[in-house]
Amino acid sequence: MADLSTPRKHAAGFDVTQATAQQLEEHRAALTGHCYRMLGSVSEAEDAVQEVMLRAWRSLSQFDGRSSLRTWLYRIATNVCLDALADRSRRIRPMECGPVGTVDDTLSTLPTSSWVEPIPDARALPDDATPAELVSMRQSIRLAFVAALQHLPPKQRAILLLTEVLGWAAAEVAESLGTSVAAVNSALQRARATLQARDLSEPPAPLADVQSTMLDRYVDAFERYDMDAFAALLHEDATLSMPPYSLWLKGHASILAWLVGRGAGCRGSRLVPTAACGSPAFGQYRPPHAPGEPYKAWALIVLEVSGDRITAMNSFLDTAALFPRFGLPLELAP
Repeated sequence: MADLSTPRKHAAGFDVTQATAQQLEEHRAALTGHCYRMLGSVSEAEDAVQEVMLRAWRSLSQFDGRSSLRTWLYRIATNVCLDALADRSRRIRPMECGPVGTVDDTLSTLPTSSWVEPIPDARALPDDATPAELVSMRQSIRLAFVAALQHLPPKQRAILLLTEVLGWAAAEVAESLGTSVAAVNSALQRARATLQARDLSEPPAPLADVQSTMLDRYVDAFERYDMDAFAALLHEDATLSMPPYSLWLKGHASILAWLVGRGAGCRGSRLVPTAACGSPAFGQYRPPHAPGEPYKAWALIVLEVSGDRITAMNSFLDTAALFPRFGLPLELAP
């Protein structure tokens, strides 16, 4: 561990003795968001940030102050993620498992490590970001964007994020990754082409009051299980997915048939609002089997919205792992 007993000033006026664990901790949300974009997993991102903090603390004496502390930490985080990506396959969404399914299909599951996971906004968006930075960071943790990033080779992924999300110059990225500016620009061009082919245009954002009204209507329709009101909120090509199941459905008819058929156990559920992946989200609790029993956690629902319509409902069923991260209880009083 670095010897912090003697104050030392660097060119940027940074006092090494002041870089305490608390100061490193102030950058946790920004680093978690960066690692999440790289890895597609909130659990792996949290593990990566722990490794970043450890490496940073051990090498603090080597920080020369030529850049900000956060920039230095981003460099460490990028390399930690590249190491983690060296020996594992990319994470996916159900829509990448195969063609659209039907309500009669057999349900099959994949391991938790297969899926792009949702992340709480609060864990990925730093408090000190400017409004413009928050817009960019929120867009870059969308489920569709993070899933598309997984199609890029790890180094291309890192280069795209460092330049497009964090705004680094090509020379700065090249120095951080130990490569040339020409290689960075070439990789960036290929990465942009790959993402462009996946149609990741940002959906039109509704006015705040329009979205608020739409979400209120969604909660009301879901909790009353009013399928007519529910259908009125869905885009005609809306999708429903339910990781860890690989099955996914598309369109009003299939989604409503699921909800009144095999998914009818959701009738009478309660929804608790939260925020995930820069999108509105809800903790869903299924009703008890007997009077007086608690409502039980069933799914974390992450909505994707375009204008005043819902384009996707992503129901993540691993509540034991996800709900504590979102500060949601596993049971609700009746």
